[in-house]
Amino acid sequence: MNSPGATPARPGVIIAHHGVAVEVLFSTGARNMVRVKRRSGHVVGDNVLVRGEVLEQLPRRTELRRRDAMGGLHLVGANLDVLGVVVAPAPLPPAGFIDRAIVAARAANLRPFLVVNKSDLAAASVFVAELRATYPDTVAIFPLSAAGGDGLDPLRKFLGEGHRGAFVGISGVGKSSLLNALCPAIDLRVGTLNEHNGRGCNTTTVSTLHSLSCGGELVDTPGFQDFGLVDIAVPELAAHFPGFEQTRDTTCRFRDCRHRTEPGCAVINSVALGQLPANRYATYLAILDEVEASEAESRCRGWKN
Repeated sequence: MNSPGATPARPGVIIAHHGVAVEVLFSTGARNMVRVKRRSGHVVGDNVLVRGEVLEQLPRRTELRRRDAMGGLHLVGANLDVLGVVVAPAPLPPAGFIDRAIVAARAANLRPFLVVNKSDLAAASVFVAELRATYPDTVAIFPLSAAGGDGLDPLRKFLGEGHRGAFVGISGVGKSSLLNALCPAIDLRVGTLNEHNGRGCNTTTVSTLHSLSCGGELVDTPGFQDFGLVDIAVPELAAHFPGFEQTRDTTCRFRDCRHRTEPGCAVINSVALGQLPANRYATYLAILDEVEASEAESRCRGWKN
């Protein structure tokens, strides 16, 4: 309860983060900028209480984090329930990018889905077919053209079920074009591919939250070239890796099986029987190496402390 004369607390949600200030949307529809420390830990999607110039973060239901190639930790968004992994025939996603994003989403209790933009390109049909073969009955896949509008209606219907989500993808896959198509009022700047390396030019520099006319909300985040996992343990990787769903009806001999060399491993047996493609298993092993290295580094830091 507020004391007499105290500034009443106004509940709101952070809809944009500008580094040293955040924009808060209140239930009345009013918007205010509130100054924060540069490394305050606030993120788009946070529910907050604002008293004058003081901002209090409320507990999060979910949060999505990623680690960059330099080991830096980044918060992608808060209080999300779905994650759209945006890919395109050009530029192609780096090896393991989709798998890491799916694992991160599932570990954060988010529902992942794939958005395949630039479906009007000549290479799109083959690319979509490969994705459907790689992720059969694993995640929903929405092929579309943000520029032409084809295929947008199924995605609008899905998001309109009341989801709050974010799009993640490397620079150049058309996230800004996609958001412009879904929410024309925001009018985000659209970039082009670098003719020298085929990579995208990052046009989003500030994370923002947008309400869609079809229903639902989307966080727009700056593009990035990597999606490192954060605080994912080996059991979580094994439980959430896309492609291992078909092995859930069988059990490994050892409860803490890492699916690497253990005897009686259901995953290794599925690979031997041809039920799990060898290339999918190889991708898992590569990410397992990363997770194990991260665990070893954490233990080392713990010993030093």
